[in-house]
Amino acid sequence: MAPIKLIIDTDPGVDDSMAILAAFNSPEVEVIGLTSIYGNVPTAMATRNALTLCHLAGRPDVPVVEGAHKSLRGAAKERIADFVHGRDGFGNTNPPLAQAAAAPGSAAEFIVGMAGRHPGQVVVLALAALTNVALALHLDPQLPEKLARVVVLGGAFHCNGNVNPAAEANIYGDPDAANVVLSRLPNCWMVGLDVTHQCLMTAGQIEGMAGRGRHGTFLRDITQFYLGYHRKVYGMEAVYVHDAAALAAVLDPTLFDWHAGGVLVVTDGPAKGRTIRDEGKKAWVGGNEWQGLPPVRVALGVRSERLVSLVLQRMMQ
Repeated sequence: MAPIKLIIDTDPGVDDSMAILAAFNSPEVEVIGLTSIYGNVPTAMATRNALTLCHLAGRPDVPVVEGAHKSLRGAAKERIADFVHGRDGFGNTNPPLAQAAAAPGSAAEFIVGMAGRHPGQVVVLALAALTNVALALHLDPQLPEKLARVVVLGGAFHCNGNVNPAAEANIYGDPDAANVVLSRLPNCWMVGLDVTHQCLMTAGQIEGMAGRGRHGTFLRDITQFYLGYHRKVYGMEAVYVHDAAALAAVLDPTLFDWHAGGVLVVTDGPAKGRTIRDEGKKAWVGGNEWQGLPPVRVALGVRSERLVSLVLQRMMQ
């Protein structure tokens, strides 16, 4: 089969770097572009970091297109996760940054353009707030029929969030955009904290990347700060595998147990960003806001050891 044409919507970020470099090493996908968005770092820094990762991968031909700087409501990112990823997004390692420029246009325009050029073939791997994808849906109402799939890193359904007890960070970053995407895409798959918190990469595995493959030492180095965050906050000698787990859902969906149902996101109040799924266990009497929503496929189980092994192999290839 031909490789999947993949757009990675990203806010690199240590764990985004893991996913992006692993994607470049994966024959199942052809990375046709990176689009940047705020989250782990501000949007402009996300663009520079994405360009640097393309350079490190030996793929300066892959376009990087800058995305939104604010949410759909026009709000700036409330919290930049420099305490997780470092001020530079690369664990305060300050590597030389690529001098290339971003491609012209907006991230939303790029997504629409690629989906139109390759109808039914493009998968968007959304690793941050869903603002760019929501804006793309506004630009082209037929986009849901043109995209093969959107795989979202986000959500917390049967566990606490990681911003607060209610919300996972990417959904929290723009809950209005998440509702646009989840209510309009019949081909949306979500990989959230229910499964990523079951996928651990140990300190020993991280150290074992050094000197292996093209990127092993770089990834080992940038992950030290990220490991320090997990040590302090979670009390463990390991890191959660988030973004690379979402990539794994593109490469091998059989690694997960998927459960379909309509999903709504709380957009205001103390539970802002909470994802709530209709589990389909009851025939509801009377109407509710979940009825008529497309069935989002939500990952609730995972073969974690197989997933981590796959991710490590691709990162060090």
